[in-house]
Order: sequence, then C-alpha cells, then structure tokens
Amino acid sequence: MKVFGLAGYSGSGKTTLIEQLIPRFAARGLRVSLIKHTHHNFDVDQPGKDSYRHRAAGAGEVLLTCDTRWVLMHELRGAAEPTLDEQLKVLSPCDLVLVEGFKQTPISKLEIHRPAHGRPPIWPENKSVVAVATDTAIECPLPVLDLNDPDAIVQFILDFLDRPC
Repeated sequence: MKVFGLAGYSGSGKTTLIEQLIPRFAARGLRVSLIKHTHHNFDVDQPGKDSYRHRAAGAGEVLLTCDTRWVLMHELRGAAEPTLDEQLKVLSPCDLVLVEGFKQTPISKLEIHRPAHGRPPIWPENKSVVAVATDTAIECPLPVLDLNDPDAIVQFILDFLDRPC
C-alpha cells in the first residue's frame, strides 16, 4: 500500500483536485482509499437515528452496514487522536492511499497552493512537500505542476511513488 499526501490551506482546492485524481487512478486499475484529516469536529451520524442514540448512550464503536456500504464510527471518548500510521492499519488493502491534510506528518505530499489567496506556501518550512500544484507561475525549487492538469498530477504521483527510495 503506497501513501501520498495532498496538503494546503483551506479553500486551496484539495478536495476538488482529489475528486479529479481518484477516477484517473481507478481508470489505471488502482484501488484507491482516502484519509482526510480535519481540524473541525464532525459527525456523520444524525440525531435521533438508532446509531446516534447508541453512541450517545456510550458505545465506543458503532458499525452500520447495508447491502451497498458499511461504516465504522469510533468515539475517542477523551483518548488521543490516532496517528496516521494507526489509521492506515485499519484500512482495507488497496494500492494507493491519498491523504488529505496532515500537513506536519512526514509523508511525501503535494502542496496545493493558490497565490491569489494571499497565504504563504508551506513548502519552505515543510520538507515533506515534494512538489507544488498551482494555478499561477511561481518561483520554487521543487517540481511545479499545473493545478488544472490532473492527468499530469496523476503521472507525477505515480512516477514519484515508483522511483527507488
């Protein structure tokens, strides 16, 4: 299982790019999974539903299943957030895991950078960034990819992951 990250500030286009990359990887026969990190509290459950009520009652895990999908919700209940390595261990086998977020985690990643947003790039301070995808020409010692060319980004990621360490 190969792991590659995409990082950038909120609103930079990470999710939109990932939506374009996944079907391109799949078209090449790869099974792709995704881990997305968020700094915001979230809930995929709905108040009033049985599963929500079970979690509210104190269940540590609730697994929902039907004929088309299943989801496992795990309540931390004050425990530390799992590391990326711990999260990778619970994924089903696949060819590629794309990781959105985890800016500071030391995995190879592509920075999504839009200079028009007025935020500084993260690559100068983050040695895990191996390339930058942007919609504007920038000065950067790393490979700079066109954010609007997902085919080229897919090829870069595949080439990067296939190179000898």
